[in-house]
Amino acid sequence: MTTRRPSPQLSEQQLAVMRALWKLGEASAAEVREALDVEPIPAPTTVATALARLEKRGLVAHAARGRLFVYRALITEEEARSGMVRELTERLFAGDLAQHLDHLLASREVRPGDLERIRRRIEERARELEGRDER
Repeated sequence: MTTRRPSPQLSEQQLAVMRALWKLGEASAAEVREALDVEPIPAPTTVATALARLEKRGLVAHAARGRLFVYRALITEEEARSGMVRELTERLFAGDLAQHLDHLLASREVRPGDLERIRRRIEERARELEGRDER
C-alpha cells in the first residue's frame, strides 16, 4: 500500500503562513502572524484557522508548550513548490512539460540571464538522464 502525500496546493494566505514557518522554523500563531509578509496583516483568528487547516492537511504539526501551541512545517518549501508546479503541469498542460515551459517563455518577460540559466539546467538534466540510461 502506498502512502499518499498531502497535496501541497496552497492558497495565497496559506502560502504566506507556510513561508513564515519556513523562515522561523517553529513558531506560535502570534509569531507566525508577526512574520507574515502580506498587507493587510490578517486577524489572529485568521492565522490560527489557517494553521489548523494546514495541520489537518498534514502540512503542519504542532506541539503544546504549556498553553501555547508551537507549529512547524512538515514539508519543505522545495517540496511545496515541486508539488504545486507538478499539479499545475498535470491540470493545465495534461502533463506536457515542454508545453508548460513554452507557455512560460511566451507569456512572461524574459530577464537577462534567464535563457542561459534555463539552457544550463536543461543540459544538466540531459546529462543526469543519460547517466541513468547507461546503468
